[in-house]
Order: sequence, then structure tokens, then C-alpha cells
Amino acid sequence: MCFPRRRPGDGFRPLRCLLWTAATGAVVAAAVLDVHYGTFRQPGTGTLLGVSASVAALSLTVLLALVGRGARPGVIVFPAGAAAVASLACSAGLHLSGREAPASSAYGAFEPVALLVVLAVTVRRGTPVPAAVVAVGLQAAVIARPLALHVNEGSVIVSFVLTLVAVAVTGASAAARLVAADRRQREHRIRLHQRVDLARELHDFVAHHVTGIVVQAQGAQAVAAKRPDLVVPALERIERTGAEALVSLRRMVGQLRAEDGGVPLTAPVEIRSLRALVADFRMRGVSSRLVEDGPTETLPPEVAAVVHRVTMESLTNVRKHARDCRDVRVRVQVLPQQAVVEVANDGTARRPAADGYGLRGLRERVTGAGGTFRAGATADGGWLVRACLPLAPAGTDGS
Repeated sequence: MCFPRRRPGDGFRPLRCLLWTAATGAVVAAAVLDVHYGTFRQPGTGTLLGVSASVAALSLTVLLALVGRGARPGVIVFPAGAAAVASLACSAGLHLSGREAPASSAYGAFEPVALLVVLAVTVRRGTPVPAAVVAVGLQAAVIARPLALHVNEGSVIVSFVLTLVAVAVTGASAAARLVAADRRQREHRIRLHQRVDLARELHDFVAHHVTGIVVQAQGAQAVAAKRPDLVVPALERIERTGAEALVSLRRMVGQLRAEDGGVPLTAPVEIRSLRALVADFRMRGVSSRLVEDGPTETLPPEVAAVVHRVTMESLTNVRKHARDCRDVRVRVQVLPQQAVVEVANDGTARRPAADGYGLRGLRERVTGAGGTFRAGATADGGWLVRACLPLAPAGTDGS
């Protein structure tokens, strides 16, 4: 039985959830504090603060809605810019009013927290140049508000603290953006390299199948006069070989032409490459063996390529992570509708709780081919990698 299919990208992201939870909690707590201490009921300043805070709350809500719906980066900066302009206008209004109220009556807790969240999302998601301009405005709005009425020791300290927080938020968001951009570029280079390898192998793959068809046709022609009863089975074999080649060729060409980064690319590999891979596995004090169940020679090349990749990455992980390992077993089972590959070892796993890039890449490759993937500890303390792959592409009837 195969494990339940898991779509790529559905992995749990605890850090992201933690950050969003912390931001939501901070915004709600700040709003409760302002309401509790009557920030918006202060004589003289309460009305302006209420209007400015309302604009900040509306801008934050619209911004998060746009991000959640996958809006274009250029649209995201508009609500953020509106929040910055409203806050700066409120600060200017408070300053020009010339009120004798204490400096602390010019600001509350909710508005700076909301503007900081808007700042983080804008720097992380917005179009680079407009986002940079809006980020400067948001930073100025956060920093200038404590100084709107009076510049004294208390207001300067508050402004300095907000400056440090604003710079930290901007830096962290920019760093997250750069990391994401670097990851996308690295994935693009990998996909480009895979396409080049696939194109290089495509010629040999087609030549192999066409040669087989030609040889079978020549054999049928040679026996046609003496054994006409063998012609029909020979033609059936030719038809079957041609259909298999056509299905595999369509899948490979589809991968070569695919623009979607989630589509894994695989070059054609035969089962003998897997045998050589397991036979060449060397690790002191560790024995390795390959168990084949079913007609493994009939594996389609693209399926064999995924099986080969799963095995290779798993053996690499054994070298890296398996302590006190003594036995590695690779099992390839070919069933009527699917192929199953399992790589098990009896070592103690030294792996983090989340999948690394290797296992994540295997998961995407297997699920992209229509299969299911599972990697985890076994009941006896070892480690098992298991992948189930369909023998026919999705949407075909195998003919």
C-alpha cells in the first residue's frame, strides 16, 4: 500500500506561522491597550489619532487581503503608501496645532505596530523601487510621531526605540526577500541544467526504441515466408513497443517544454544503472543489496530515472546521516499499475525534524510524476524512504 499523496509546497512552515501569530497578537494587544487607556478619547489629539489609526487598520486589512489573494507586487504598495501618508499627515497636523498637551498624547500603541506590520509586508512582497520609497515613508511615520508635539527626553527615547525596531523589521524583511529570490534563481538554474541533460539524452532514447522496432520488423519480414504464423505476434510486439515509446516520448517532450517550475525533469535511465549504483555503494562495515520483484526490465525509462534518483539521494543520506549503520537494502517492486522503490537502513537517524533540500527535492520529483513519497523513521529505529510511481502517465489509458 502506498502512502497518501502529498502535494508539493504543502509542508508545514512553523516559523512563518509563528511570525504571523506574533504579528497578529501584537496588533490586537496594541489595539486593546489604546482602547483601555483612552488614547482616542484624549481632548485635542484623540480625533486625529483615531482617524490615523483607522486608516492604518484599513490599509493593513486591505494589504493582507491582497497578499492572500496573490495580487501583483505593484498593487501591494498602494495601501501601504496610503497608511504612510495618513500617518505623516496626522503628525504634521499635531505639530502645526501648537497644542500644550504632553508629548505622550501624540501617539498610541496600535498605530506604530500596525505600520510596522505594513512595513514588513511591503518590503517582503512589493515591487522593489516603489516598495523602497513607501518603506522610507513608513519608517518616517513611525519614527516621527513621538516627536510631533514636543521634543523632550521621553519622546526622543521612544523615537529611538521605534527607529531600532523599524530598521530591524526592514532588514529582516529584505533578507527574507533576498533569500527567496536566491532560492528561485537556484531552482531555475537546476531546471535549466535538467532540461539540457534531458535534451541530450532524448536522441539516444529515441534511437534505442526506433532501433528495436526496426530489428523486430526485419525479423518479422525474414520469417514471413517460412513461418507466417509468427508474423502476427511480431507485429503485436512492434505495435506495443511503438506505443510505449510514444507515451514515454510525449512525457519527456512535455517535461522539456514545461514552464512550470513544479514539474520535475528526468533523463531516461535503465534498470541496469540502478544495479550499478547499488553495487558501487561503498561504506566501511556496511553491506548493500538490491532486491528486485517483478519485471523490472520493463520499467519505462522515465520511471526508472525517478527510481534511480530516489535511490541515489537515499544512499547519499545514508552516508551523511546514518550512524552505526550495518545494512542497506534497496527493493524495487514492479506491480501491474505501479512501481515501488524502498531504501531502508538500520542505522540511527541523525536528521532534523523538517525535510532537507534533498528529501524535499525527491518529494517534488515523485509527486510531479504522479506518485507518492514518504521518508521517516521505522519502528526498529532505522530509516525508510518509499516512493510509489505510476507506470503510465496520468490521463492515458496505457495504449
